[in-house]
Amino acid sequence: MDNNTLSQLSELSQLLRFDHLVLFLLSIALLVALVKALQKIAEYLYVKLPSRRLLISQIVTSLNFIIYIFGGTFLFYAIMQPPKELMIAVAGSAAVALGLSLKDLVSSVIAGFILLFDRPFVVGDRVHFGDTYGEITSIGLRAVRLVTLDDNEVTIPNSRFMTDVVASGNAGAIDMMVTMDFHIRIDMDVRKARDLLYEVVVTSRYVYMKKPVSIVISEVEIAERLAVQLRAKAYVLDVRFEKAFQTDVNLRAGEVFKSQGIERPRPV
Repeated sequence: MDNNTLSQLSELSQLLRFDHLVLFLLSIALLVALVKALQKIAEYLYVKLPSRRLLISQIVTSLNFIIYIFGGTFLFYAIMQPPKELMIAVAGSAAVALGLSLKDLVSSVIAGFILLFDRPFVVGDRVHFGDTYGEITSIGLRAVRLVTLDDNEVTIPNSRFMTDVVASGNAGAIDMMVTMDFHIRIDMDVRKARDLLYEVVVTSRYVYMKKPVSIVISEVEIAERLAVQLRAKAYVLDVRFEKAFQTDVNLRAGEVFKSQGIERPRPV
């Protein structure tokens, strides 16, 4: 071996000293503990400040990125104290290796940064992604975690969101529009049905009355017969009550229509 190679090996052995490695690993463990502690604090604040739940989630997500990326980099330089020349050589070799073998992981990490700053959706949003619908629970370095309404956790690589279409139902707000369709026979009193449905919606315990409630009427074909569709469009006060809101309105609307003689379409 030439003197240059021997010198680099000597520097590498100094870099990988046992005491440095142990201290670095302990420091990384502290970073992980700090992130978990922030999550516990966030869960406590969710209960105390429910109206600020989405804002708290967004702040915690940003802090997680900062802690892992900048904290990890700072600890590596502070503890391992790598020589500049060695770092340049290692970084070049690592970049080639990562580019070839971990390109999907690297693209997901880069996409994670884009999601954090471009903000097509945020933690707490209800989103449609392909055939999957649910609430974003975390945006990580590698993937986004989404919990469906059936309580299934779905993990989606960040890179998927750079090319596929995603629709956010509430776009960072705690309230969200919910649409509910009702069908009645074509010969029923449509005005009466509309007024009854409106009353049911605005008296629901889950409705957010600071935003408008509307009933859209159209004619559709049901079981090969012409019928009237009444589409209720209203905002639920918290996205977590989406299904409870729909259930409440559907149950009470069915009872009111029945008591008032408003009949649903019948099959031929």
